[in-house]
Amino acid sequence: MTDALRERPRRIDPAFVVILAGVSAALHVGKLPPALPVLHEALGITLLQSGFLLSMVQLAGMTLGLAVGLTADGIGLRRSLMTGLLVLFGAGALGGWAQDAASLIALRALEGFGFLLVSMPAPSLVRQLVPAHRLSAMLGIWGGYMPLGTAAALLSGPLVIFATSWQVWWWGTAGLSLLMAAWVWCAVPGDNQRRPVPALDSRGTDREAWSQRLHQTLRSPGPWLVALSFAMYSGQWLAVIGFLPSIYAQAGVAGSASAVLTALAAAVNIVGNMASGRLLHRGVPAQHLLYTGFCVMALGAFLAFATLPLADGASLPPMIRFAAILLFSAVGGMIPGTLFSLAVRLAPGERTVSTTVGWMQQWAAFGQFAGPPLVAWVASGAGGWHWTWLVTGACSVLGMLLARQLGRQLEPGTAA
Repeated sequence: MTDALRERPRRIDPAFVVILAGVSAALHVGKLPPALPVLHEALGITLLQSGFLLSMVQLAGMTLGLAVGLTADGIGLRRSLMTGLLVLFGAGALGGWAQDAASLIALRALEGFGFLLVSMPAPSLVRQLVPAHRLSAMLGIWGGYMPLGTAAALLSGPLVIFATSWQVWWWGTAGLSLLMAAWVWCAVPGDNQRRPVPALDSRGTDREAWSQRLHQTLRSPGPWLVALSFAMYSGQWLAVIGFLPSIYAQAGVAGSASAVLTALAAAVNIVGNMASGRLLHRGVPAQHLLYTGFCVMALGAFLAFATLPLADGASLPPMIRFAAILLFSAVGGMIPGTLFSLAVRLAPGERTVSTTVGWMQQWAAFGQFAGPPLVAWVASGAGGWHWTWLVTGACSVLGMLLARQLGRQLEPGTAA
């Protein structure tokens, strides 16, 4: 019966199923911000603990991103994807029963491991499932999986929590991961039905190649520059978007309005991702896109958070502050799209592209791990969010310095 079901014509491209699996995993990253005000009341979670809850999901990526990038082919791409979805299901289901901040933080770390198992092999899996002429378009769609999943969580989360409870919200996202695991199993060809994966021989030949790729990648400046640049972007983006519901709640904005505003701020990030690909295709230098992205992020955060009394004693209107947030997210979205392209160009060899991407993802996770607690610590000490721009601005300045070095790496005659 199962074989007959698999032999039926597929109505949805398997590559789209993989992308949807990534979106469902991203829901677990974005499900927390809408619940933070409720968790503060229900479990007594402090602002600093909220920062760690936001960043703990990146712990696995921060510590294991390079290793998973090196070994995903060995364990099987589809198998890794399904395992990650099942881990997200288990951690999410248990998280609904959490009674204190410590247990919820630990389960968020486990969710981060599941998210890594889904997001790391997905681009390679998409590459194997689509013909060459569709690859760029499909990878461009994949590039928006995180802001799409985050926006969906930010928009639907408050509605579910208001109608039921935060526990039901946790169990709902967990159940969706379980359904996606079943869909991937039915719709995506097995690992042995696609390109063959080389196995280790008794002498460990592939293990030696593994170590050589690692050594070659970490000795080259290109992978380090794109990785550190991604950390400067990811840390400030998650810190700002992740705390928006809490900021709006403190400002007295209604929950439904807060959800729409935060979801919009996350969704416009897709615009920058898509625009970077088009601009790079038209010949715009990658260095200029990075300069623009980091500069606008610094300006947007400054206008959104800084206390700027006008001539009559009034501060910037709320609509201008929100427009600055949209600018921060939309134009900043050009940074990850550009860096994914640079990771391929600056990898030290053809066999080290996936390793370079894994290294970049690991540092991106480090930025997401460190950014929210740092912003929360500054906000706690300052008694408000008005110094947030100082943290994000420092990240942007470092990002522009790294972009300068990346430009030098891209000059003709410069070895990667």
